[in-house]
Amino acid sequence: MANDTQTPTSPPSKLAALESDVESRSAVFKKELGLFDLVLTQIVFVVGTIWVGWAAKLGDHQMVFWLLAIVTFYLPLAAVVIFLNRLMPLEGGVYQWAKLAFNDFVAFMVAWNLWIFGILVMSGIGLIIKRSIIYAIGPRADWMRENRLMTTLICTLLMVMMIAASRRGLVLGKWVQNFGGAFLLITFATLILLPFITAGRGTLANYHPFSTSFPELSTYNINVFSKLAVGALSGFEYIAILAGECRAPARNISRSVMISAPIIALMFILGTGSVLAFVHPDNVDLIGPIPQVLSLAFSSFGWVSMLVSLTIFGIAARQIALMSIYFAGNTRLPVVAGWDNLLPEWFARLHERHRTPVNSILFVGLITLAFSLASLIGVKEQEAFQLQDNAATTFYALIYLVLFAIPLVAIKRFGVKAPLWLKVAAISGFLVSVVACFFSLVPITQVSNPLMFAMKIVAVVIGANAFGVALYKFRKKTSSTTISSG
Repeated sequence: MANDTQTPTSPPSKLAALESDVESRSAVFKKELGLFDLVLTQIVFVVGTIWVGWAAKLGDHQMVFWLLAIVTFYLPLAAVVIFLNRLMPLEGGVYQWAKLAFNDFVAFMVAWNLWIFGILVMSGIGLIIKRSIIYAIGPRADWMRENRLMTTLICTLLMVMMIAASRRGLVLGKWVQNFGGAFLLITFATLILLPFITAGRGTLANYHPFSTSFPELSTYNINVFSKLAVGALSGFEYIAILAGECRAPARNISRSVMISAPIIALMFILGTGSVLAFVHPDNVDLIGPIPQVLSLAFSSFGWVSMLVSLTIFGIAARQIALMSIYFAGNTRLPVVAGWDNLLPEWFARLHERHRTPVNSILFVGLITLAFSLASLIGVKEQEAFQLQDNAATTFYALIYLVLFAIPLVAIKRFGVKAPLWLKVAAISGFLVSVVACFFSLVPITQVSNPLMFAMKIVAVVIGANAFGVALYKFRKKTSSTTISSG
């Protein structure tokens, strides 16, 4: 009976037609990603180096909130993604799921919000890489902290490299991602072992990673919790966008989620404990918490600090790998929308040799660079980074509202009935997404003008979605006119 809830015995004609159409179009892509690649990609994508800093703002209560986020959002998300991916392992992932569950408009807006989310995340990676370089070099690089020219140079070079590499496709991109994943594991292993290394020298002040005292609930704690859930413990559905470029996607994407999930949870909890062992919650660098901790912990280790500098550069390697994943997904979304005539065919054109969407790659690269530099206007880097990240959380939360609604109101269109456990998981994920959407308007650190901070996010979200709606209507009208003329 359990199998009946996971495999459609008599798929609706719409589902069968959609699968046939997408699979035939996806046949042009090379199947580069295997299970090992997907596991490392999941780890690189989900384990953001900034989140141990955000969680450290909760002090010794961090483990309680990590566990709460895991139970109420992380596991529900994994359950829903695995369930839907087994039914429809198609290029475009959540875009295709929303199209079948609801309609083309909802699917387009999901893809649009996911695309803007990716742009915002990528636009902040240049700041993270710059901060890593500063900590790796040491006090001699302090002049770089608020230097706009250096930020512009790093962001521009990063984007040129990303565009050039993406033209080659995942045959190169997967090695960038795997390399970044390996470096991330080494960096987190170093971070997690730091308290034990320094304890031997008698310099460890405070280390309680598994403190389970129940915290006092406050709007601040709930705010940080919402960011840990929808910000840190998210992304499983993003890999499904590349299903058409995976080997055995129905099986391997699901297996990669199950293998990586416990590893990711331990990395976050133990990593946050290490941050708190060396930095007071009020003094955590939200852009570069791990480089901050490594530089502090090894400052008295003499020549060993040279090795730590290499580890910090490893964080930059992880960020490049993360950007490669986002870039791949963000350049594929316009392609699948182009297949449905929701965007100009120009976006779906592929490189003759590498079979990569070269026009989409160039467009995404230029837009990302523009967002990277525009966010710095009138504010310092910490506030600019928090603005980018909070706005990204809003877009992601809107996507999740649709994703979690599918098992609740539209799963019958997949030819199955949703089991009770899936509905419970979807309700939990939906409610956490609502909370995250609200608290994305509230900064967790001091900003120059909290009201202006919130207004900027509201303006970006409303403006972007209004533009998306207008673009959808324009494309639909253009397509209808073309068909009528034909």
